[in-house]
Amino acid sequence: RDRDISDVSTGGSFVMKNKAAAVILNFFLRAVMGICLIYFVNQYVLPDQDSWKVGINGLSFLTSGSLGIPGVCMLYGILVYQSL
Repeated sequence: RDRDISDVSTGGSFVMKNKAAAVILNFFLRAVMGICLIYFVNQYVLPDQDSWKVGINGLSFLTSGSLGIPGVCMLYGILVYQSL
């Protein structure tokens, strides 16, 4: 089948829209899972350690969304380092 320029440009923009949507969806899924992990660790793993609890706020949302689980571990690592 012969393709002209309009088929390629339309298909290319469709793929780019799906890729951008996939990146945004991936970010929000990582962020929500990171916040759930922070909540779980704060409530059930460290119930008595108030100084090691990571706050659930915009910065922790952005960190867990961009870095994922290692970002959540980094947040806890920073708090442990500060308490030493």
